[in-house]
Amino acid sequence: MKILVIQQKMIGDVLISSIICNNLRKAYPKATIDYLVYESTIPVLVGNPSIDKIILFKEEHKKSKIAFFKLALELRKEKYDLLIDAYSKMESWILIPIVKAKTSISYKKPGRNFLYTYNVPFAEFPKTNLGLAIERRLSLLEPLSLSIEIDPLPKLYLSNDEIQKASILFEKHAVKKDRKTVMISLIGSEKLKTYPLNYMSKIIDQIADNYDVNLLFNYFPKQVEDARQIYNNCKTSTQEKIYFDLLGDDLRSFIGIMNHCDLIVGNDGGAINIAKALGKPSFIIFSPWIEKKIWATFEDGINHISVHLNDFKPELIENKSYKNLKKNALEFYERLTPEIIVQKLSQFLIQHLG
Repeated sequence: MKILVIQQKMIGDVLISSIICNNLRKAYPKATIDYLVYESTIPVLVGNPSIDKIILFKEEHKKSKIAFFKLALELRKEKYDLLIDAYSKMESWILIPIVKAKTSISYKKPGRNFLYTYNVPFAEFPKTNLGLAIERRLSLLEPLSLSIEIDPLPKLYLSNDEIQKASILFEKHAVKKDRKTVMISLIGSEKLKTYPLNYMSKIIDQIADNYDVNLLFNYFPKQVEDARQIYNNCKTSTQEKIYFDLLGDDLRSFIGIMNHCDLIVGNDGGAINIAKALGKPSFIIFSPWIEKKIWATFEDGINHISVHLNDFKPELIENKSYKNLKKNALEFYERLTPEIIVQKLSQFLIQHLG
């Protein structure tokens, strides 16, 4: 049996959609399972035994019709028995009739249902604490009536060498071994997903004031000025607990570093999804324009807690359109002050730092 799973999106999406591959492997242990993704997302798939081949959807496939159709024809030659399209956008809609899998599954969307053998309803509200991001992916397996216990947890795999390299990095920076280590998801993937920098400094101070911990910052080199601004706004006593330059060289290095941390606090994004896949507790701050019901995965009030402006001041955003919320996200973010968040954060920290 040959299977193709499609998910051409960012790191968090690709990691979460890998649960489709994981459950298909349990159900069909002898199947060949291929995964079509963007090249930048490969690091979260390395070592996953549920994936036989990672097929890359490259920039050239976006820009060149010739390159796109060449890829489509190559996929057609594979003669897939089953195709699951977790992306369900124009690029995959064009691929489907060319690839000609025997059975195809995707979400039910107006005007596209004729492309697939099964069209699964696109859930609008979560039924469990898994969150819509997980529930929607798992719903794509329902037409198969798999005779297995479904595992909803994304997985990450580190080699012994990667684990050792992270340990050496911690030793190089003289990270104190007798203290727990907190990763701060410092800056979002874009400005509209980033908690105000001065507010983030106060959140970090709140942690450092109450706990003797090591604090690590997750940021990209291009974000170093914002990261430095947050650091400079922190109290001197807080700065003494921050290992500002302890960074990995790439995403795999970050995964190794995160594996050595005890929990993560901060902006929603790829780092949070990576931490969860490693089994680390998370406290997430959502941007006002992001739908918490989708990405607040595994929310249980203990190991995974998140905050959103709607939790505290729903009157500010009710009846506001998605477009309006996104356009005015920074203004709305200013209303989600650290003072509002601190009670939930304190509950989370007590649970995991004592």
